[in-house]
Amino acid sequence: MASDRSPAQDSEGRSARNDAAGRLKSFLKKEAATLGFTDLAVAPPDIGPEASARLARFVELGRHGSMDWLAETKDRRASPQSLWPEVRSVIMLAMNYGPRSDPLEGLAQKSRASVSVYARNRDYHDIIKGRLKQLAGKFGARAGGDVKVFVDTAPVMEKPLAEAAGLGWIGKHTNLVSRSHGSWLFLGSIFTTVELMPDVAETDHCGSCRACLSACPTDAFPAPYQMDARRCISYLTIENKGPIPHEFRARMGNRIYGCDDCLAVCPWNKYAQFASEMKLIAREDLQSPSLAEFLALDDAGFRAFFSGSPIKRIGRNRFLRNVLIATGNSNDQTLVPLCESLLSDPSPLVRGAAVWALSRLTPPARMRELAKAKFQDGAALEDDPEVRAEWDLALNRPHA
Repeated sequence: MASDRSPAQDSEGRSARNDAAGRLKSFLKKEAATLGFTDLAVAPPDIGPEASARLARFVELGRHGSMDWLAETKDRRASPQSLWPEVRSVIMLAMNYGPRSDPLEGLAQKSRASVSVYARNRDYHDIIKGRLKQLAGKFGARAGGDVKVFVDTAPVMEKPLAEAAGLGWIGKHTNLVSRSHGSWLFLGSIFTTVELMPDVAETDHCGSCRACLSACPTDAFPAPYQMDARRCISYLTIENKGPIPHEFRARMGNRIYGCDDCLAVCPWNKYAQFASEMKLIAREDLQSPSLAEFLALDDAGFRAFFSGSPIKRIGRNRFLRNVLIATGNSNDQTLVPLCESLLSDPSPLVRGAAVWALSRLTPPARMRELAKAKFQDGAALEDDPEVRAEWDLALNRPHA
């Protein structure tokens, strides 16, 4: 049946809708800026097959390590509409968390801990999600559609969506890079039933640069744009629940939570803003903390110190494991008594790491004295096989 509308009327209707959509987007950007977001752009609710194919290959090769949820949710991650069939637009938001100084400078201070830049602030999940809810509420009230917000808490492929929206491109280190804000970006999304005009996808501007790949201390990049999480210090110190594999311990240095090396060397960081300008809440006591302070933490002390911090999520035992590896790399003899006290810690994860740290800090004769006290008359006072294996290695390795 022919339309009663003339071509001129159709054109006027499209123009009016475009104007309304433009006003909505301007409103969103203005409100987002007041909440501390660095940038905002719109992606279509379909990111295409390439991103899901990369994820499938990543899982197929086992590079996700023990992060089983990635394998379990990879099909749902393939499309925003798999998560919410009614979604018509995805509003992607970025918040810059760039540090004021080079975070790699702290790697030379072996008796102090290096904490990933993002974890030196209050938990970004809580900060950003609260602000996303404020923005989504205002948008929903004005646009009349339904909304849902996500911040790394659902099977959403934030980086491919941010790339599709034009906020940046996925660099050779597999993180998002922005020509305006560098590699220091938190991402969040608002799914909506409102149809908005998508922005233009960003193109790759890495060129021939390999700085991020060369900077990785554990060679976690098999090739540009590919990452093996099992070799990544961020994975090893945060997601990994067991002992740190021996081949990576010395290369961890004093990194006790995450690793910023590949991000910090990105040349595009010269455009990044400081986190304080982005309304984040910094933890000054995590800028350059001492290893000694952390070695003395019991569970209650750990929970109190890291209240509101993303570090709290890994628990005291995994955290102490990381701190002890850093201690073993510190060459700081003043930390030996604290390490010795942890040989009887209730957690085998902590005990095993304490053995390794002491084997790096004390001479073989002292390790034999400690072992004699631990294993009287050949009777095993250590019932955990992994801790016993650490003792066997410690007693048979040359002094480091």
